[in-house]
Amino acid sequence: MKSDTPKTVIEVKNLACGYGETVVLQKVSFSVHSRELFFVIGGSGCGKSTLLRCMIGLLKPLKGDVAYFGKSFTAADAVQRRDILKTFGVLYQNSALWSSMTLAENVSLPLEEHTSLTREDRLEITTLKLAQVGLSGSEELYPSELSGGMKKRAALARALALDPAIVFFDEPSTGLDPITSREMDQLILQVRETLGTTMVIVSHQLSSIFRLADRVIVLDHKTKGIIAEGAPRELAATSTDPRVRDFLNQDEDSSKRTKHPSAVKPDPISK
Repeated sequence: MKSDTPKTVIEVKNLACGYGETVVLQKVSFSVHSRELFFVIGGSGCGKSTLLRCMIGLLKPLKGDVAYFGKSFTAADAVQRRDILKTFGVLYQNSALWSSMTLAENVSLPLEEHTSLTREDRLEITTLKLAQVGLSGSEELYPSELSGGMKKRAALARALALDPAIVFFDEPSTGLDPITSREMDQLILQVRETLGTTMVIVSHQLSSIFRLADRVIVLDHKTKGIIAEGAPRELAATSTDPRVRDFLNQDEDSSKRTKHPSAVKPDPISK
């Protein structure tokens, strides 16, 4: 008999993060389930990006553990760490594309680093990944020739190069106009539905949070931890914590928000 219990792909236990003697987050624990659109939200300075940096290995935790598929990433040796890194991709806030490389060369980088594929095979995969994000025919363009939305999509293509089970996003809507931001949201949904990818998204963009999130954790800079967890609409309507209500009810048009990710029909992604 098939179990209805969701599969846990990420487990964060009693995590503390900071810089030097400055503790930004402490006693942070949560799990992320397979195929989930999981958001890390909260006001400025609450530690969203710091948490992300700890989870993907750019910042060593002060305490606690991050595990992927039941295997500790925090305590992993070099070989184990390399294997775990292949299971997730990252889309950084500024896209982090190499300006001196074409899109094809940018997307191919993870394949060169982590596989022994031939150049022809890498090119075939690169072409496919760019097509998945709506950038067919853009292989030879350079980042300087792209709009902000195209850069985000190219960075997503690179994050998907190794067919990761998980993709992390750091403020994917930053710098985008409302229409392009919505297109990015639709692309995220499309990737999840097509590839079954688990998404962990750091964001303060309420429209995206309500449009996409299956579940959120709300961070607070004063408590240095999680003050709420759940579906964003439920938290906005029922939370007894004024900090949570104030953050989630900033938009006066909340009643017009899309009710659930399944209600959003992906539109064609324009360049």
